[in-house]
Amino acid sequence: MAEKKEIIYLLEEIADLMEFKGEIKFKINAFRSGANSIRRFQGDFNALAKDRKLDGIKGIGKGLQSVIYEYCEKDSSNLLSELSAEIPAGIKELFAVRGLGAKKISVLYSELGIASLGELEYACKENRISLLKGFGKATQKKILTEIEKIKFNSKFVLLSTADHFHNTISQILASINQIQKFEISGEFRRGTEIISRLDYVLLTESISDLFPKLQNHFRKEELKNTSFITRFNNLPLQFHITENISNYFNKLFLSTGSQEFLNRIAILTDYISCESEEQIFSSAGINYLIPEMREKEYFEVQDKKLLSNSNLSITDFKGLLHFHTTYSDGGNSLLEMTTAAKELGFNYAAVCDHSKSAFYANGLNEERLIIQRREIVEVSSKLSFQIFHGIESDILADGKLDYDEEILKQFDFIVASVHSRFNLSKEEMTNRIVRAVENPYTDLLGHPSGRLLLSRDPYQVDIRKVIDACAVNNTAIEINANPHRLDLDWRWIYYAREKGCKFSINADAHSTEDILLTKYGVITARKGGMQTEEVINCFNQEDFKLFLNRKVSRKF
Repeated sequence: MAEKKEIIYLLEEIADLMEFKGEIKFKINAFRSGANSIRRFQGDFNALAKDRKLDGIKGIGKGLQSVIYEYCEKDSSNLLSELSAEIPAGIKELFAVRGLGAKKISVLYSELGIASLGELEYACKENRISLLKGFGKATQKKILTEIEKIKFNSKFVLLSTADHFHNTISQILASINQIQKFEISGEFRRGTEIISRLDYVLLTESISDLFPKLQNHFRKEELKNTSFITRFNNLPLQFHITENISNYFNKLFLSTGSQEFLNRIAILTDYISCESEEQIFSSAGINYLIPEMREKEYFEVQDKKLLSNSNLSITDFKGLLHFHTTYSDGGNSLLEMTTAAKELGFNYAAVCDHSKSAFYANGLNEERLIIQRREIVEVSSKLSFQIFHGIESDILADGKLDYDEEILKQFDFIVASVHSRFNLSKEEMTNRIVRAVENPYTDLLGHPSGRLLLSRDPYQVDIRKVIDACAVNNTAIEINANPHRLDLDWRWIYYAREKGCKFSINADAHSTEDILLTKYGVITARKGGMQTEEVINCFNQEDFKLFLNRKVSRKF
């Protein structure tokens, strides 16, 4: 069953292709309006689509309904396939260039014959784009910048994608009898937020016998000494192979990196006989350091008390905070989300659906908040499970939260987040966020930089000043565990810890499956050396209530 967001994307993509082809405006507008109607719809869209009852939504006529129902049933659209077949294959690449809409892409194709990203880049460098009416030199320069971003991002995958690849590769390696032992290393073992290559260390009795077995599963690109180099789903993949257990741990240590970390500690592993990584550190007189913290930033921390290995584990979590339900843009009901939380071992939860300004996410107005509050009481009683009534309140352009104080004081837990006006100046954005952090009802600053990895840059903001404000105002900072965000960036965690900040690690779950994404936030937090006592999700219920009452009095 397709989700609401998929249907919105489907209708918008059809509208784009129609506009590119120059079809009549009425048809194009019907699909765009339909997408906007679904975006604004405040009911359970998924249930209506499943039951074929979309006729009650204004702007969703019979034509759009047939397209939606077909996609929900078949996970495909004949109309989209037909439109895609009628345009050059490379045209869709151009829609990925931020700032280029269907009309401009159509002009590029009709005037210059540009039908791929490579052709667009070449035309920009030949200064031909700047000569087109409606473009100019500034637009040409912006297009080139966006193309460079696309090319850079194409060399990486998200940590979660790499994790998916890792699961498949591990199963293959486990099935090869010639492999006695193996472990992933490199960027993945360090938990970097984006991955450019997967590295594995393999122990075998005979390298010559192992190579043919690897080639049965992986297409060899290069053999380099004792390394087998290939690709998996177009991501570089390297196997570091040894026949010696002592050398196995040397290879694991060296291939884990990072190179900057290895350069700073300068351990000569070639001369160390070891049966563990701990022995490698010990032989050099250095305390063992977990892989996640092996970055150059470790050496730049001023307060050495912050450099202890992180003791944080997902098993320490007691509270599921900042998740969404069908009241806003979530895919599961309050009962389903909290039932899943309880089954996963959480002791309490704080639902934080979107606030009223978030029309794009079916945000809750004051009347719907009352209805949700009643259901929270009912579900909490039914499950014998504490549910706190929270909200993810939009930070408006002036830094205010988007409810009056009379409403704000009724919430148990408030996450303040920026979801609009990303293009403010650095000073304006910084002042905006600081003002929200200073609001006595703000408990948590959500995804502080607004970045979407491999997709959207952080907005311009003085993150140091924002962290300082969080520390002074006793406002926790979120590490958003969604692998598209992983925000706060781990590079700022040491500084925030130095200032005494508290943190909340949240999957920002929009479905029961999303709750499992919490592990990526834990990995990110461990990179900054975070300790269990610094994470409010790890507080027991009574301590969490004390945290909620630290600035304003709340009754539970």
